[in-house]
Amino acid sequence: MPAPVSGPMLTIGDFARASRLSARALRRYDELGLLPPARVDPFTGYRHYAVEQLERARLIAWLRRIGMPLAEVGRVCALSASDASGAARAIRGYWARVESETAARRDLAASLVDRLKGPTEMSDEMAEAMDYGMGDGTGDGMTDGSGDRTTGAPRAVRASAVGGPVGRAAFVLRTAVRLDRGLVRAAQQDAAHADPHLLAVADGYGPEGGRAALAAVGALEAVPPPAPSARAGDVLNALEDAVRTADGAVSGLDGSGTTLTAAVWTGGRLALAHVGDSRAYLLRDGSLVRLTRDHTVVQALVDAGELDPAEAVDRPDRALLLKALDGGDVPPEPELGVHETRPGDRYLLCTDGLSAVAPAEAIRHALAAGVGPEEAADALVALARGLGAPDNVACVVADVVPA
Repeated sequence: MPAPVSGPMLTIGDFARASRLSARALRRYDELGLLPPARVDPFTGYRHYAVEQLERARLIAWLRRIGMPLAEVGRVCALSASDASGAARAIRGYWARVESETAARRDLAASLVDRLKGPTEMSDEMAEAMDYGMGDGTGDGMTDGSGDRTTGAPRAVRASAVGGPVGRAAFVLRTAVRLDRGLVRAAQQDAAHADPHLLAVADGYGPEGGRAALAAVGALEAVPPPAPSARAGDVLNALEDAVRTADGAVSGLDGSGTTLTAAVWTGGRLALAHVGDSRAYLLRDGSLVRLTRDHTVVQALVDAGELDPAEAVDRPDRALLLKALDGGDVPPEPELGVHETRPGDRYLLCTDGLSAVAPAEAIRHALAAGVGPEEAADALVALARGLGAPDNVACVVADVVPA
């Protein structure tokens, strides 16, 4: 309904020029209730605006200029009238999400550039390193919080990740999975999985967090092993579809959701999908590299230069998620990437029950100790426990080894 009339009136044309909003936009904002005119002529339908409405109109214009969706614009405008500090926090939170999503897209773009400008087949590099010799390729898998583990032998993938010729040197993942309830939590709400082509960890939250994590990982298990001719884009598409399916599997669990970090092995590349603050790491030549970015408010503030990384460690809200699988109306866009592998690479997927308590150097030391995946996974759980293990711990360790 029209806003109360007070002070001088402007026609819609004059108001549009003063506010830098088009007449069409003003009519749209009127329909949405964002900016109703102060008066509408009952006979002609002409809209007139009060001069004092310019401040709100300009705020709307600025918020739209930074890309804020109309629903959020309405909330910020409502806040600005009664709680200017709250409106400022809402804008800062929105922009932190934009920075986080932009950073994820930047990483994906860099991954695509590296892939397109570099060698198209991982097997070319691996053929030169066949004497690396790191074991027989046995592995294990675990998908629930019961503590039971099943073991099986991985299959060799006999082609490159992008559909190279069959018969080149093939490599497999030698894996270990561990779940630990920790020393404080009463229930296990993490889930993890590893098989010859899929690695995944999930960290549930809320009253049904354990079910949410298991449902998400279960949905990812349905991703079929990549065909020998599969290209990286096909694998990423399948992963993204599986993440959407996982989000749907979580719907209906009251107030609950989960993070999800998953990787599909193609025989020469690792395709990664990530939502939330679980993490993926790569240990290569003794150096530890983090492959994922936390989808948290704190990380977004760090990315935006508003928070020092050293300060982020002790923030009480460091686990406040910007993205998670919660079965909402709009599934979150996962962070996607493709990573070239080398023989001797060691990958770690873990929940924040490990990464939030253990310094990166301690994680690197445990991974680089010269032991197999089983021993490394045990060492990581022991590391978390030695630091108090205030949360559930899930980790998957995977080595790239000759078949």
